[in-house]
Amino acid sequence: ASTGCDAQPWFRIFNPITQSRKFDPAGQFIRRYLPQLAALPDPVIHAPWLATPVDLLAAGVTLGRDYPLPVVDHDDARKRTLERFAVVKAEA
Repeated sequence: ASTGCDAQPWFRIFNPITQSRKFDPAGQFIRRYLPQLAALPDPVIHAPWLATPVDLLAAGVTLGRDYPLPVVDHDDARKRTLERFAVVKAEA
């Protein structure tokens, strides 16, 4: 949870989708706490907006109604954050 007090010699930004796929490949946590997504196939349960229309229809999921569309583009936010930290680091 990045709450340790040990100094880290690097800066990391974790990708929540990658972490979810790595540590819960079957999406058990998502299926339990987001039952509206439970019928989605394993490969897309971590990122339902990447599901095909056929998968969404079969699972009874309508994005924007049953589950929100993404609020943040992780790749873009990561890039902007690293750029901002680079500026701060250069000024330090």
